[in-house]
Amino acid sequence: MPSASPPTVLVTGSRSGIGAAVARRLAAGGWSVIGVDLGVDHGAAHFAAQRTADLTDAAQVERLVADLPPVQALVHAAGFMRTGALADLDPADGAAMWAIHVQALTRLGQALLPGMAAGGRLVAIGSRTSAGAAGKSQYAACKAAVVALVRSWAIELAPRGITCNVVAPAATATPMLTQGDRTVAPVTPPIGRFIEPDEIAAYVAFLLSPDAAAITGQELLVCGGASL
Repeated sequence: MPSASPPTVLVTGSRSGIGAAVARRLAAGGWSVIGVDLGVDHGAAHFAAQRTADLTDAAQVERLVADLPPVQALVHAAGFMRTGALADLDPADGAAMWAIHVQALTRLGQALLPGMAAGGRLVAIGSRTSAGAAGKSQYAACKAAVVALVRSWAIELAPRGITCNVVAPAATATPMLTQGDRTVAPVTPPIGRFIEPDEIAAYVAFLLSPDAAAITGQELLVCGGASL
């Protein structure tokens, strides 16, 4: 008999950092991975397909989801951080971060989650700063909103066998650590090093597996002791 086709997962922010690590890990684990980012990774062979879209643009999100096959999982890793002390905050920075971390997740969740079958999965990449962090207030507020969204959807979707969780890393060894608009230096976790993107990807892969069917509505920290 023919084998069942692999399940499809949509990974946002798939071209670099945590999103790229997640896409590679899931593809190696048998998922059909559709990556979406502002551009295409021409050197990547692990994608079943790549899509380009500005996820802060509602019309582009609408076109994206209209062109997708049935999706069994969504991993929202797209995002960025702009920092600043209270006196120096730029509301435009807050709005831009809200658009990608919260509003894009809302649009994607609304478009994809209702159509998922039992066993469907949502994982959003959050941050341990969701509880608050000096110099990162607007970013922290966006990540706190992501937790609230995901927990709320988890309650709604649990009876259908669909799980929704947040994986919240501490400082992770991605380009975000050294980006030019960062004004707050990253703090090395107590384990003596930054979190590796592949460690986050491994956790995401577990949450998408059948073994994680009873885990939902959780903000799961991968912090190397930074929250202790």
